[in-house]
Amino acid sequence: MNRNTFTYLKIGFLSVFLVGVIACKHDDEDEFTFNGLDDSYSIDRFKVLSIPTHASGSVTWSINDSIISQNSELEFISPNADAYPLTLKINNKGKEQIYHSKIIVTKEKTPYSKYISKVLEFRPAVGQFMNEIPEYIPGNTAANMLQKANESLVGGNSTMISLGGYGGYVVFGFDHTIPNLNGRDFKVLGNAFFGNDANDQRSGSCEPGIIMVAYDKNKNGKPDNDEWYEIAGSEYFKNTTVKDYSITYHKPNENKVPVPGTEFWQTDVEYIKWNDNLGNQGFKTKNTFHAQSYYPLWFTDPSYSFSGTRLANNFFDQSGDGSYWVGKSYEFGYADNAPNTDDASNIDISWAVDRSGKYVKLPGVDFMKIYTGVNQEAGWLGEVSTEVAGAYDLHFK
Repeated sequence: MNRNTFTYLKIGFLSVFLVGVIACKHDDEDEFTFNGLDDSYSIDRFKVLSIPTHASGSVTWSINDSIISQNSELEFISPNADAYPLTLKINNKGKEQIYHSKIIVTKEKTPYSKYISKVLEFRPAVGQFMNEIPEYIPGNTAANMLQKANESLVGGNSTMISLGGYGGYVVFGFDHTIPNLNGRDFKVLGNAFFGNDANDQRSGSCEPGIIMVAYDKNKNGKPDNDEWYEIAGSEYFKNTTVKDYSITYHKPNENKVPVPGTEFWQTDVEYIKWNDNLGNQGFKTKNTFHAQSYYPLWFTDPSYSFSGTRLANNFFDQSGDGSYWVGKSYEFGYADNAPNTDDASNIDISWAVDRSGKYVKLPGVDFMKIYTGVNQEAGWLGEVSTEVAGAYDLHFK
């Protein structure tokens, strides 16, 4: 072996050794990249406090002896003004570090409301109560009708709006984050009731609406498309429920000659044409009980569409002769699906799922979207249409 070859070997061996030392040092440094907790954190009640760690390994957050999270980033919310002793444990490759702090939850300076604070969108589908609840006045624009929806739903003295047939929706928000705590977290008000003569005691006038929820994670004050999650009610995982359903409604010619049906109430059985993405099509019937246009008169487009989850038809003709229709209440997880005094109108944020149907863990929700979940005509009762009469935080004291 010549001298130059020996020198190259020594240099190569030394390089490998140094790389190994540097790599080991780098691994050691990566074990704990977290810089520690502040002595304390302050946040208003009903607001989310986020504490990121970016730590590798297992992470455990606890208050007293109760584990509250095992995520790298803590998202903490409380409805109560109090001081909470916080402990963070990070375990990486058998090495554990423990950090202590406290969270001081303060009462907000400007009192919150437990009720809806603002309606952001109102886009109803066709229906017999359209242009009546809320009332359309000639010349009203979409902005005017949105304002009327606000007047109907905001605050504790809310009234009611109709979302029309399948897909019609309303989006609203709160002035605080409704926390995701143990049990059910919020109530959605409607006008559902159980029928005295219904054979099934939990049937009557129940017109279930799908509930979507959004947590304003980026704090921009609006629900972004990637922040929406569906509340997986009792029907969500059943094969009778259709995902990715869509329907299109076509604007009717209000001056055309009506085509009356065989029943006294059928004013025009070829009133509003519709078609869906499953190859179905038909007409929404105009009945003798409502003579106004069933198409939102502030919409100028010749047609419009909705997409979402469609529930199985829940109304049936109990009488057998068309005189008594009843709608069955689904077990849980929908709006206008049970009386306001019934527990089934209370919703648990923990039921939220992503697009693939996987449950998600949200600290709370800031916004809700409710849309009619059934595409059905219930005889002389007309289309199944979700009505919304308000919503509120069940944790608010």
